[in-house]
Amino acid sequence: MALTTRRRAVTTIAAAFAGAVAVPSYAQAAERGNGPRPLRRAHAHNDYLHERPLHDALSHGFTSVEADVFLVDGELLVAHEPATLDPTRTLRSLYLDPLRDRVRANGGAVYRGYRRPVQLLIDIKTDGAAAYLELHDQLRAYRSILSTYSHGGVRHGAVTPVISGDRAARVPMEAQRTRYAFYDGRLEDLGSAARASFIPLISGNWTTSFTWLGVGAFPAAERVELHRVVRTAHRRGQRVRFWATPEVAGPARDAVWTELLDAGVDHINTDDLAGLESFLTKNDR
Repeated sequence: MALTTRRRAVTTIAAAFAGAVAVPSYAQAAERGNGPRPLRRAHAHNDYLHERPLHDALSHGFTSVEADVFLVDGELLVAHEPATLDPTRTLRSLYLDPLRDRVRANGGAVYRGYRRPVQLLIDIKTDGAAAYLELHDQLRAYRSILSTYSHGGVRHGAVTPVISGDRAARVPMEAQRTRYAFYDGRLEDLGSAARASFIPLISGNWTTSFTWLGVGAFPAAERVELHRVVRTAHRRGQRVRFWATPEVAGPARDAVWTELLDAGVDHINTDDLAGLESFLTKNDR
């Protein structure tokens, strides 16, 4: 399958939520010598497992990173499972502090000259409601760099935290009149009453919705469904991400990434930072 290089339009509503008003092009940013080209579709899955959490992803131009957190003795620790918890690896030390330092150094943006928010996807592994309330208290100290919801309106910042994982976090979030984070919805939230100001992101498990893993032709009915999901989300100003897409480098992975790109999926999920950077640099022009 030939890799598509078509430029894809972002819907007016989705662009508004992303804060994409008069955003410099990627080529312009690169010409200014400001480091890697920001890749608006690149999402670093389990980012904290890389040698340099956050920094490795940003060095490859990623504009969305994912951190799993556990609430332990009143602190949010970053880890994939309880056996690997380390009290020195906190959300603040690995993500919030470095992001604040970078935004301050870059004149109010994570990437100098790039005015879309960078997404920090925070996957709460356990104790959803309690962990979220602790997170809310922590995020308050970083509110100057964060996208914020207050009394029905959204103010866009350099970083947009989005809460995923334990669904119990939704209850306290919906009750707040002021939030420093947003909610990661699921496919069943498509077309629901929840607005993009609460659910800006719709995420789904690829293998739950689709049988195709990049070998052979993409079944026509599945392609129609993929485009329907993206179209429905974009109409409401929501972005789309799938996890559990193929990770082994090769033609099958590229085929799936090509279909995601062609459908307009907003965040392509990977652990292979260099691989996705190379793919998007060549194909998402």
